Amino acid sequence: MRVHFIAIGGSAMHNLALALHHKGYQISGSDDAIFEPSRSRLDEFGLLPEELGWFPEKLDENLDAVILGMHAKPDNPELLKAQELGLKIYSYPEFLYEQSKEKTRVVIGGSHGKTTITSMILHVLQYHDREVDFMVGAQLPGFKTMVHLTQENDFILLEGDEYLSSPIDRRPKFHLYQPNIALISGIAWDHVNVFPTYEKYVEQFSIFADSITHGGILVYNEEDAEVKRIAEAATAPTRKHAYTTPEYSIENGETLLETPEGSMPISVFGKHNLSNLAGAKWICQHMGVDEDDFYEAIASFKGAAKRLEKIGETATNIAFKDFAHSPSKVKATTEAVKNQFPGRKLVACLELHTYSSLNAEFIKGYKGALDAADEAVVFFSPDAVAIKKLEAISKEQIAEAFERDDLIIYTNAEAFKSYLESQKFDNSVLLLMSSGNYGGLNFDEVQNML
Repeated sequence: MRVHFIAIGGSAMHNLALALHHKGYQISGSDDAIFEPSRSRLDEFGLLPEELGWFPEKLDENLDAVILGMHAKPDNPELLKAQELGLKIYSYPEFLYEQSKEKTRVVIGGSHGKTTITSMILHVLQYHDREVDFMVGAQLPGFKTMVHLTQENDFILLEGDEYLSSPIDRRPKFHLYQPNIALISGIAWDHVNVFPTYEKYVEQFSIFADSITHGGILVYNEEDAEVKRIAEAATAPTRKHAYTTPEYSIENGETLLETPEGSMPISVFGKHNLSNLAGAKWICQHMGVDEDDFYEAIASFKGAAKRLEKIGETATNIAFKDFAHSPSKVKATTEAVKNQFPGRKLVACLELHTYSSLNAEFIKGYKGALDAADEAVVFFSPDAVAIKKLEAISKEQIAEAFERDDLIIYTNAEAFKSYLESQKFDNSVLLLMSSGNYGGLNFDEVQNML
């Protein structure tokens, strides 16, 4: 089967290209910018385009499918050529559905926690040598790619993103999967550039719940009032299973999970991650893993990349980076770190980087998000605001939104880096939260700052 990727360099797109290559498909692709690690990984398997740019001549009527990435524009020359030739054009989620129509589809949705939950499930299944197809949004230890597709596996596990499918398909990705088993972890307004009101955003999860196939199962976090309301109103699933945060304790910086066999030390921490664990356990049980086997496997789970990932440690200090960027995620992550290390000074840094977090109205939702930190820092780039063609925001707006008098605010990347380098960390925890890199901060250098 011949498949061409328009915007092959994206994080998700290049992983799908690799998965199809490993499946024996003939892959071609184009992009106008390809960064690491996509570049090296595509090059390793001979899939890196010879030159950057768009080349309509790469497309012909013998292609079986064209997969269109979000990075491409509606007037992309290759897309126009594909339309002219009448080729079958898929969005990323559409193609994943085509690859899994005959499988049991397990889809993990939610504004937060979905990558961690998907990662936990995959870890447990791999621990017990259970083969499944999958797509997850972060690189995991022990897995070569974020996408794995086969002919023979019965299950496919999909992280269900609520963002748009493609430039020409404005449906949220998770609406296209038609799950047999689904999970909703939590709902907190995000992607305001696409869903301008909270109500419109929440509606997408109701549609997702009702897209479950007849006879399917919905697992949901009943501690989230919005999730509970949607789950109870959903008519599609035949069975519904609620979960809550399990009992746990913290002793000397170590989290102990209460199990039927007693207290068990685990590597992940924070109330939100314990809630994620409870959801993962339910899904694993529906996939045939019993409770004892789940606990045995989850004890060795270290976390997904950029999800409270330890990036530095000395005898007295420790540093984490986390993907948190929305208000609810920032608050949960900051509180989790402070609760885990109550005797240490917590320096929490947040980069406002996404469309939502740089939106003047949305920023008001950050009130109290950094209150658990002993020292709180916010970084944003006015250039990033301009590039995204958003209304300019000021330091005063940021300070007013967070309602913290001692909030430190930086708009210059070098000044922020100098701040970190000048710190005299002593019995401290440094928490760096962002979906970006603070204007070019090398996270590998953080160890030297502690």
